Amino acid sequence: MVPLSILDLSPITEGGDAGQSLRNSLDLARHVEALGYQRYWMAEHHNLPGIASAATAVALAHVAAGTSSIRIGAGGIMLPNHAPLLIAEQFGTLAALHPGRVELGLGRAPGSDQVTARAMRRTLLGSGDEFPRDVVELMSYFEPAEPGQAVQAVPGAGLKVPIWILGSSTYGAQLAAILGLPFAFASHFAPAMMMPAIAIYRERFRPSAQLAAPNIMLGVSVVAAPTDAEARFLFSSLQQSSLNNRTGRRGRLPPPVDDFDAGLDPYARAILDDSLACAIVGAPETVRQGLDDFITRTGADELMVTANIFDHAKRKRSFEIVAKVHGGMTPPAN
Repeated sequence: MVPLSILDLSPITEGGDAGQSLRNSLDLARHVEALGYQRYWMAEHHNLPGIASAATAVALAHVAAGTSSIRIGAGGIMLPNHAPLLIAEQFGTLAALHPGRVELGLGRAPGSDQVTARAMRRTLLGSGDEFPRDVVELMSYFEPAEPGQAVQAVPGAGLKVPIWILGSSTYGAQLAAILGLPFAFASHFAPAMMMPAIAIYRERFRPSAQLAAPNIMLGVSVVAAPTDAEARFLFSSLQQSSLNNRTGRRGRLPPPVDDFDAGLDPYARAILDDSLACAIVGAPETVRQGLDDFITRTGADELMVTANIFDHAKRKRSFEIVAKVHGGMTPPAN
């Protein structure tokens, strides 16, 4: 049975605030831990009014302290925004507090626009070619410190925090394969290059000390409800948010609306068809079939499920339906 995990974007809804969103994230993490989901990840995004997890390590500390067994990680940290040592210290601290539960996904994108990137005081002169070097440097800080080593991550050294490479193109697939690391592909919002990236990763994978064989996790948006009609209604929040973000109208997660698809012009429809092509939306049987078909088509080793649903209780219900129809999920041992 392909394991299921959670990507929580900690959505800030219209009429809500970041504090409530982060409290909802902890409530969701406890809920999916009890359902048997394997991992709970949060993502680094900046200057997005609808996402509360910008300070990702801080948000994860909040969740980790309120859960007991589910693996906690970043999906991901956008490494171009940070010095590798600082990330090693942050996630080394989390790993010291929660041994065996913490992992770190790394992305090459800034998680923001260029204006916001400048506000984070990072040089924009580089081409992004520093990313492989920075990943290797970061990994080195989790190794046991050598005698006389000038710079150490404290906490971090010797904790061997597992590293994942994230990507939405073939670049991340190639790097993950070369380094022998697990690979998470962002098919939940950028599915166009999913199949080529999977093929490249599996064909070029080199075993490493962390991983003996390829391991690929695919993101997938799933909105489940008792009926197909209700699920499509709830899904309209994500459709609105995705369209707003792609067209420069960033805002908080809007409430769902009836018959959203009927009012789309061809340009808007093309945007959503591009970004949400892998989304699975419907009643339990629809979701079960959709998950089975997606796994068969891709050969995914693991799925990372995400769902930006306006109503928190219905978002929890959606993940519960997914767990039930997928089958075989049991809560992890403490």
